[in-house]
Formats: sequence, structure tokens, C-alpha cells
Amino acid sequence: MKTTIARLIATVFGLGLVPKGPGTAGSLGAIAAAWVLHRTLGVHGFGFAILALLITAPAIWSAEVVARSSGLKDPQIVVIDEVAGQWLTLAGALALNWKSWIGAFVLFRLFDIWKPPPVRQLEKLPGGVGIVADDLAAGIFAALVLAAAGWFNLY
Repeated sequence: MKTTIARLIATVFGLGLVPKGPGTAGSLGAIAAAWVLHRTLGVHGFGFAILALLITAPAIWSAEVVARSSGLKDPQIVVIDEVAGQWLTLAGALALNWKSWIGAFVLFRLFDIWKPPPVRQLEKLPGGVGIVADDLAAGIFAALVLAAAGWFNLY
């Protein structure tokens, strides 16, 4: 039962099972969920940072359980870390419009794939912490660039 719940959380209800680009699927799912939260509840900026932090503990737990059960250090099916990182990126948006939504998605994917220092080093942390920490760091980098773009009226 514990493994089933962890797998549902870690794969974001199956998004991580997409055969090609599960990380991208997780990020797109995070953007879609964020858009719904924004449109229905008015969540923006700081609210997305709070949501990212709220899902961090369950993300670490579920990533750890799935990693242990699969025997892999960072299974590709774990995409809850992409959700946390993507929402952290959205926290940097000074305004939410089509440009900032696309910019947040592209910037997060860029930093998540590129993994500039210290993002890559965080992957080396043990278990679920390492799986999630690098995406949170990528989200912070992306949020800073997104905020800077907003300051220069690029969206």
C-alpha cells in the first residue's frame, strides 16, 4: 500500500510513465495544474513558492520509496520533483500571461537539463533528497531569470 501511494505521488498520477520525456510531461502537468490554480483560486507568485515547499516533503518521501523499490538512484518515472521545481520557477513571474507561462516552462526545463553548478552537485545527496533538491535549485535559477526578464518588461 505504501509503495502504491508513493508511486502515485512520485509519478504524479502516472505522468512519469510517459515513455518519451517523462520530465517534460511532469513539467507540462505542473504548468497545467498551476494554470488551473491561478484561474480558479488566484494563486500567483509567492503562492506557487508556498505550494512548491508544501509538496517538497511528500516529494522526497515518494521519490525515496520509488527509488528504493526500483533499485535506481533517480528513476525517470519520478516527476513530482519537476512539479516542485516548475512551481518554484513560477514564483519568479512578475505577471502571469502567455509569455511568462511559456518562459517559466522553457527556463525550468533548460536549467533542469543543463544543471549548472551547484544544481548538478545536489543530485549527489542521498535518496529522495538528491532527487528533489536539484530540481528545486533549477527552479530557483529559472525563477531568478524569469523575474529579471519581468523587470526588463520582456513579458
